[in-house]
Amino acid sequence: MSITRRGLGAASLALPGLIAAGRARAQAAWPSRAVRIIVPYTPGGVSDITARLLSDPLATAWGQPVPVENRAGADGVIGTEAVARSPADGYTLGLVSVGHPVNAAFYRLPFDTMRDFTFVTQTTSTPLVLCAPRAFAPNTPAELVDYAKRNPGVTFAGTGGVVRLAPVLFAQRTGITLEYVPYRGSTQAHPDLMANRVNIMFDTVPAALPHIQSGALKAIATTGARRSAQLPDVPTIGEAFLPGFEASTWGMIIAPANLPAPVLAKLNTDIRAALQNATVVDRHKTLGAEIVSNSPDEMRAFVQAEMEKWGAAARAAGIQPQ
Repeated sequence: MSITRRGLGAASLALPGLIAAGRARAQAAWPSRAVRIIVPYTPGGVSDITARLLSDPLATAWGQPVPVENRAGADGVIGTEAVARSPADGYTLGLVSVGHPVNAAFYRLPFDTMRDFTFVTQTTSTPLVLCAPRAFAPNTPAELVDYAKRNPGVTFAGTGGVVRLAPVLFAQRTGITLEYVPYRGSTQAHPDLMANRVNIMFDTVPAALPHIQSGALKAIATTGARRSAQLPDVPTIGEAFLPGFEASTWGMIIAPANLPAPVLAKLNTDIRAALQNATVVDRHKTLGAEIVSNSPDEMRAFVQAEMEKWGAAARAAGIQPQ
């Protein structure tokens, strides 16, 4: 059998179209197998709970299993790197927190925070609460600033990430000095805070709430754009004293860089729909977390802004990536 030049030319012209059509069919069929969500933190936190709550509605929507895999370590770096190194086919996602942009201020990372990821959508936003022992005199942000100016040596408990940097940002914007007392976590910090051995803490609402409700700690203000549903009588720092101040923990879905556009579009649409599932919404309310969803472009711009804000705060405090 012989192949004419004309036939060969026609075949070569048709080949790109066939390849493109094949790729389109492959993308249209997504997902054809399980889609895993890597959570780079230990089980039980908000990120882990969010991933597991989303798993069921997404599995129903996609007709495929959506297993959640915890890969904790190095403040989320290990699991996040696993996402970055995975194939950009939509079958590996990550659910990360505000630690994603904040980590760049503390560590020399094995990936580029912006360039090595596709940003799918934000999932939640959870404010911090500025809390203090009952014995500590200030009861408002304004009183705290006045007290710190008159009484040098006010201390804050910090555990890392945004909990470490929020009081730094507050001090920078109000012209006061606060002394950092490091702790491994909220559980370790709370006894000293309740005993007034350390003066204040910008803690997550879920961690601090039981002690606030028991009366062991008092809530001076929260740090979100709006009041916390769990602390509705506590004003935000922005409304009470410092307009524009915001320091929240939050979650988002990421994927490896260069995710095909049709897959990204489907992920964004389906995850945003799953976030409105009644069970997902109600469970997050009990955690003090607000459901948030946005477009990939909005998510990327938000992460860039967070990276710049917390990076500037860290540099001003003399923190260098290690």
